[in-house]
Amino acid sequence: MSELRVPPGPGLPGGLVVAASELTEQFSRASGPGGQGVNTTDSRVQLSLDLATTTALTEHQRQRALDRLAPRLVGTVLTVDASEHRSQHRNRAAARERVAALLRQALAPPPPSRRATKRTRGAQRRRLDAKTRRSEIKRRRSRPDRDD
Repeated sequence: MSELRVPPGPGLPGGLVVAASELTEQFSRASGPGGQGVNTTDSRVQLSLDLATTTALTEHQRQRALDRLAPRLVGTVLTVDASEHRSQHRNRAAARERVAALLRQALAPPPPSRRATKRTRGAQRRRLDAKTRRSEIKRRRSRPDRDD
């Protein structure tokens, strides 16, 4: 098993490398396509990474990842399954890609907060004119008065 490489991106200018010793792989029989071979080969892959003990993350990155991935974690362990391919090798690659994508997404900085802006005078006038027109349409739908 080799190390996991997360490519550079927002929040990870130099990328990230997780040592192979910090990853845990488990194999089992997968359901789905594969014919007779699906009953004899362990092609399903479960890849796990303990975010609390990994040395690949700084303390700030660790806290951000734990906060953002909290719904997916069991304790502090991130686990990903891959069973969509018939071969164990391709499922191992797919699981690694998923973990890398999850880490990259979790470590990205939050988007900038929205700056409050004011409506332009023209936009306010158009909005009020539209409301007045709509109000007039609805008023005309009512029954006419008896004195008309």
